[in-house]
Amino acid sequence: MKKEQLKAENYKLCNIDQVKVDEILDKYPTTRKASAVIPLLHYVQKKSNGWLPVPEIERVAEILDMPYMKVYEVASFYTMFNLKPVGKKLLQLCHTTPCWLRGSDQIEKSIYDTLKIKDGETTPDDMFTLMKVECLGACVNAPILQINDDYYEDLDYKSTKELLNKIKTKKNIKPGSVIGRKSSEPYDKNGNVNVTK
Repeated sequence: MKKEQLKAENYKLCNIDQVKVDEILDKYPTTRKASAVIPLLHYVQKKSNGWLPVPEIERVAEILDMPYMKVYEVASFYTMFNLKPVGKKLLQLCHTTPCWLRGSDQIEKSIYDTLKIKDGETTPDDMFTLMKVECLGACVNAPILQINDDYYEDLDYKSTKELLNKIKTKKNIKPGSVIGRKSSEPYDKNGNVNVTK
């Protein structure tokens, strides 16, 4: 995204559905509207192409009758909120111990070799952004790459490259284990999925 598009005076607010906003707010007591800050930030981020520009954070603050800084503190604290533009496909690579032990460094290398981006970078066509993140909570199927809202599990260098190339050519990709594992089935001694019947 060009720098001039990042300036608040050039930013056009995203279209939000007031019915959806009301659905979010209705889940909380009217005296505790601030409790809706995280779900409302999620909703607005999804509507504004995966990130939260300052005018959107200001709008959430206004809806919740909260000081801007309080909403900004929440948005800047949680890594699930993006304060700068991201690509259409946000690649979140877990790099904590279980994924690292199972080869997340090879996933990162495959992403670089395929897309020529490193942590925090976006491809020139604004299609992909890579972010290294903390645990995604699916350690049993490590290493994990989350792409937008979907998990891709049991990856290696080759399967990551294939996955990214399929996305680039707009092929339909099924989320989950790339080796066909269901849930968290164990491996046998040869590295094959071992399911007892």
